[in-house]
Amino acid sequence: MRLVPLLVLLSAPAAAANAETAADEIVVTSSRSPVEQVAHLGNVTAFDRSTIENVGHVHLHELLTRAAGVWVARGSGQESLPSFRSPVLTGAGSCGAFLTLEDGVPTRPGGFCNVNQLFELNAELADRIEIIRGPGSALYGSNSLHGTVNVLLPDPLSRGGVRAGIELGPNDFTRGEAAVNTDAAAPLALGVVVTDDGGFREDSGYRQLKAHAKAAWTVGGGELTAGLSVSDLEQETAGFIPGKDAYRDPLLSRENLDPEAFRDADSQRLVLRWSRPGDRYDIDIRPYLRRSAMEFLQHFLPGQPLEENGHTSLGVLANARLESDGMTITFGADVDYADVYLRQTQFAPTEGSDFLRETRPQGKHYDYEVASLGGAAFLQAEYGVTPRTSVSAGLRAEHVRYDYRNKMSAGNTRDDGTPCGFGGCLYSRPADRRDSFGDLALKLGAVFRASGETSAYVNLARGFRAPQMTELYRLQSGQRVSDVDSELLDSVEIGLRRSGSRWSADAAVFAMRKKNSVYRDAEGFNVSGGRSRHRGIEFAGTIDLHDEWALSFNGTWARHTYEFDVVAARGETFVSGNDVDTAPRWQGSAELHYRGPGRVDAGLQWVSLGSHYLDAENRHSYPGHDLANLRVAFAIDDHWSVTARLNNLFDTSY
Repeated sequence: MRLVPLLVLLSAPAAAANAETAADEIVVTSSRSPVEQVAHLGNVTAFDRSTIENVGHVHLHELLTRAAGVWVARGSGQESLPSFRSPVLTGAGSCGAFLTLEDGVPTRPGGFCNVNQLFELNAELADRIEIIRGPGSALYGSNSLHGTVNVLLPDPLSRGGVRAGIELGPNDFTRGEAAVNTDAAAPLALGVVVTDDGGFREDSGYRQLKAHAKAAWTVGGGELTAGLSVSDLEQETAGFIPGKDAYRDPLLSRENLDPEAFRDADSQRLVLRWSRPGDRYDIDIRPYLRRSAMEFLQHFLPGQPLEENGHTSLGVLANARLESDGMTITFGADVDYADVYLRQTQFAPTEGSDFLRETRPQGKHYDYEVASLGGAAFLQAEYGVTPRTSVSAGLRAEHVRYDYRNKMSAGNTRDDGTPCGFGGCLYSRPADRRDSFGDLALKLGAVFRASGETSAYVNLARGFRAPQMTELYRLQSGQRVSDVDSELLDSVEIGLRRSGSRWSADAAVFAMRKKNSVYRDAEGFNVSGGRSRHRGIEFAGTIDLHDEWALSFNGTWARHTYEFDVVAARGETFVSGNDVDTAPRWQGSAELHYRGPGRVDAGLQWVSLGSHYLDAENRHSYPGHDLANLRVAFAIDDHWSVTARLNNLFDTSY
């Protein structure tokens, strides 16, 4: 697919005030407070406001290809399947492997993730986006397993300014955006993005609204901010096209065999933050209120059932930070309550074999509610052993309880209680129950700062996530709640950072083992009790080739393998040592950037994804692909600029 959107951007000179130089780069995600990147214990990739504006991503996939070890597979419309130091995971709890934050607050309850939850984030207008690969720090808990992404929205206390722009492209694509920071007595930051895309496939358009507002006051000797984020998506979804290499057919690849498929979703998040620096310790308290609702047709399943899900949740994150005698101690507690619902209904008989028609009946499949209550306490300490060496240790204890109420008959019967043939219906419902899970996460590490520009670190960490509600209560025939436990991942990572006057480089080697996973195999069936192994090397860097030319690059070589053997009752055979499907061993990108003395700013990007298997038995594979993207911007004056982007420059089928 070739995409040529045109961006015209109007802005006041102060609008780009938050760009940081490499020497001033800070990280906030791992410690909830600013830390110099060179002294940060662990890997991190950060995109500032200028990078986000230059990329001008329509889908987060376009931005995150610039981070080593990260791949976000783009689905229909705004759908996505993320990979952070992992395979591209699918299935009931796959989304629980990644923690999604907005201004440091999880965007969803720990047991209620959604694999497409990235589209709820207003990343287009973010001031900064930080990505950490592998288990998070002790300050974050469940779901901080394979990776964490934190979208930091504009600070109302930053310099005022106005930005506005309109973007036009093929397939009836239009996007408008506006952002403003006021300098009033109560500073205010506002932003809105409205997108209408006709889609390059038939009946695959979407309309999306994202907006945020954030205000700041001085209260009780500290700073109080209130932030509201909303999103609304109406999407016509394009379904799968069967057939080997169907994507290479220029006509077939634009068809939509499921024109009735759709996804409608909305979300709202209100976050308060009160922070107060003190002589002895700093305090940070963040109460929040969240809501989401979604309806979508599961076009990828026989019978195409409709799913309806949603949640209302509230909670608070509280921590204090104490600095004394070369030691920094951060401690606190988190509490989260959520009220969740899910319904799945099939409105027409299943087409296909006798087995499919009998085991996937028409009618209601699931209808349940869950009240969840989670609490955690954490402690993280950093101590300077020498002026150049510091060690860190963190411990987090977390407990969550689910009160599940089934609003249908229990078992794998039809909704009227009658049995299905072939051993029963595929869909199975537990009776009302309560489930509790407790987990401990320990993190140990050390960082050695050889100079102001060079540092090395070693990191030992355990990540965990409690089972997702869909893993526990949206069962398939043959599954039992007792088969599902908290997923655990143990990780070791060694990294090196170094920079000079005209270059910087960052590399990391990692090895991880994970257990208690729930996989969805290539036949669409869930397999519990999975184990896997993950190891690889990541690298990234930038080089100023000339005063006007710069090169940035990143790459990852990794091996992700199964570590268990099982013959699934209705699906594939899993063999220890096989590559996990949808886990390329190589991925990377590079970009040549030109910024002339005049008004031209241009970038040529190469994106590469290696070959990978498509099934657990490693019988079928995808050859991978290489793409080129071009961006050219011209500044008309201090207020106006025009940008042309040509994605997939050579019109490669992939």
